[in-house]
Amino acid sequence: MSRKLDRARIHVHSSFNNTIVTLTDLSGQVLAWSTPGIEGFKGSKKGTPFAAQLATEALVNKMKEFGIRAVVVTIDGAGPGRNSVVNALKNAGVRVEEVRNVTPVSHS
Repeated sequence: MSRKLDRARIHVHSSFNNTIVTLTDLSGQVLAWSTPGIEGFKGSKKGTPFAAQLATEALVNKMKEFGIRAVVVTIDGAGPGRNSVVNALKNAGVRVEEVRNVTPVSHS
């Protein structure tokens, strides 16, 4: 992996059954991704905050290969793993510059 970046974007899709964490550059090209299923969680355990935390920590290890130190987080969905992703990023020493919630909310 020869690309070196300072900043990137992390997209979090959090449902009640799973949490998908995707790392992209600022133009939207996918660099890496992680899910609780990849980390060994199966069934209903994939939807827990702890599973989302471990998936995020695995993604942080991939981020270090790119030299990324700061991220903008975009959160989609209302699952239980949405807050634990941001907390895991902060605990890993990644600078979170912005957290944006893009969860669609119906108005009817």
